[in-house]
Amino acid sequence: MPEPTPITERTFEFAVRVVKLCQVLDEQPGAGRTLSRQLIRSGTSIGANVEEAQSGQSRADFISKLQIALKEARETRYWLIPIQFEDALNTASVMNSHPVTERMTSSVISDSTVFTL
Repeated sequence: MPEPTPITERTFEFAVRVVKLCQVLDEQPGAGRTLSRQLIRSGTSIGANVEEAQSGQSRADFISKLQIALKEARETRYWLIPIQFEDALNTASVMNSHPVTERMTSSVISDSTVFTL
């Protein structure tokens, strides 16, 4: 069985996908451009908080940073929904990002709960 990819790598790769998605949204007229600004903040913040957690000053600080990353993942999931309904993009490309967000949220939850037990 292959070794799982570390959460720092997964969240970085996700941030890159969010940036690419937002670049496409910025080229679209209407609400897509506005929504992309929200999405890029929350979608890239996930990885930034996970990375910051790696240098937590204490166990509580580590957990706190992962909990912030979880909140950002949930916010990102939220922003993908109106983008889909706005149809600012091809629905298929938005839906390709949405399952990744679900996995990212689950991953952050999993990593966070491991350290709260």
